[in-house]
Amino acid sequence: MVTEEQGQKTHKANEFERAPVPKSALLGFKNFIGMYAGEHCAGTELMIGPLFVAAGVSAFDVVMGLVVGNALAVLSWIFLCAPIATRTRLTLYYQLEKICGRNLVTLYNLANGVMFCFLAGSMITVSATAVGVWFKFPMPGLNDLYPNSAGWVLAVLVIGGLIAIVAAYGYKTVAKFANIAAPWMVLVFLAFGFVGLKQFIDATGVEIKGVGDLWALANDHIWKGGEPLEGQIKFTFWHVTFFAWFCNMAMHVGMSDLSVFRFAKKSWYGVASGAGMYVGHFMAWLCASILYAYQLHLDPSDTDVLPGPLAYRAAGTAGLICVIIAGWTTANPTIYRAGLAFQAIFTKSSRFKVTLITGLIATIAGMFPAIAMQLLGFVALYGLVLMPMGAVVFIDFWVLERIGLKSNFAEIRALKFSPAAGVAWIATFLICMMLVFSGKPYFQIYFVSLPGWFVASLLYIVVSYIHQKGIHEAPAFRLTMQVLSWIALAGIVIPGLLFTMGTSTLSQVKGIMIASTIVWFSSTVCWMGREKAEGS
Repeated sequence: MVTEEQGQKTHKANEFERAPVPKSALLGFKNFIGMYAGEHCAGTELMIGPLFVAAGVSAFDVVMGLVVGNALAVLSWIFLCAPIATRTRLTLYYQLEKICGRNLVTLYNLANGVMFCFLAGSMITVSATAVGVWFKFPMPGLNDLYPNSAGWVLAVLVIGGLIAIVAAYGYKTVAKFANIAAPWMVLVFLAFGFVGLKQFIDATGVEIKGVGDLWALANDHIWKGGEPLEGQIKFTFWHVTFFAWFCNMAMHVGMSDLSVFRFAKKSWYGVASGAGMYVGHFMAWLCASILYAYQLHLDPSDTDVLPGPLAYRAAGTAGLICVIIAGWTTANPTIYRAGLAFQAIFTKSSRFKVTLITGLIATIAGMFPAIAMQLLGFVALYGLVLMPMGAVVFIDFWVLERIGLKSNFAEIRALKFSPAAGVAWIATFLICMMLVFSGKPYFQIYFVSLPGWFVASLLYIVVSYIHQKGIHEAPAFRLTMQVLSWIALAGIVIPGLLFTMGTSTLSQVKGIMIASTIVWFSSTVCWMGREKAEGS
């Protein structure tokens, strides 16, 4: 896919979907610089930047949080993803098939495709806000969950339909156009920042004589801190840091970019991701947030996060064109990738048909503004869903053989579903969501992926050892799992009784019940329904 995005004439990425990339197809460093700079200066940046302001972030927290978080993201590409990619030179999907088995990879593709559809929907939402400026129909507000006008639905339908058709017909053409548009878009984002800064200076009457005055303006008028807007979570330095690090978790920690860096000549090419992080996830986010902060400065009651009006106020028609193109050029490959994920499941359907249906799903999602308006939380959830499989790939490649176990065990034993990978993925996600729903501030969705990675790694090692050594066939193991299952059932019933008696709180009941649910499903699959197989 990376070669299509770079417009290479001699090779196509899909020639090597089930084989290592040969030396003749490897790409130089500049190819990855261009790809990451263009890919991460996109339509969603126009949503994420303003949402930082809505979250009540301070100047120090947002600037330093982005510096540190983006550095951690780049290091994740360099040390987690790229070294494996340049050694195996396989796509993530084929690598997972060797580790997890075909059926589990199908589930992964389904989850990946659905998340891609919602992400593409948010990009369609971004483009539709530019159309709203021209046709002046009502557009959704910050806390709206549903479409609020026929004009909005029609705009999203038309834009989404066009994007889906183009994705089905001409991915390479749009990828080439995206490469042409990328330098222009980057500079338009930079212009947003300059214009917004000047507007703030004029509106506040602040005299800028040096860096100190500029910082005072940022701290006092742009990123002022304080309470977030209604319906938003308060962001601190740690929120910004972890969000910047993990917003692309699916790509680096989750290993999706194995499919990209398998074309790299050297693993240190992972440093090219810095072009996207500091152009798109630093400069573009800050510039977009300045525009929204100025909107709130003019009218504190105007909390709508609408990239179209924001861009039009700063750059006129050129700004609207930037919003449309930024949403279009990023939604198109996202729909294309989602279509590929779904096609891997529905193998008898044509890519054209699957991509059109995928585009329809993304379009319907784009009509509902809740996804775009809550993009910070959605992106964190997206990374959390796919993160455990990245831990599985990492442990399988670097650790298993060093502790006497076999890598690519599903391929060796012709398994269609790896119990170790399945438990690591599903149990980790459930555990992380249990922590999120506990309501503890240090277990917010932006933070749980870090401990979750270690949980997934540990689970994969433990279950791999049990499975590969045949421990799960031993009577003692079976009895242990049965006891755990019975304890889990007690954990479902007893907390409710204790709550009825007034000896426990509702939050304690919920926590124990979800923990018991995880234990029940994790332990019961190890023995229930296995009598016949073991006795035969």
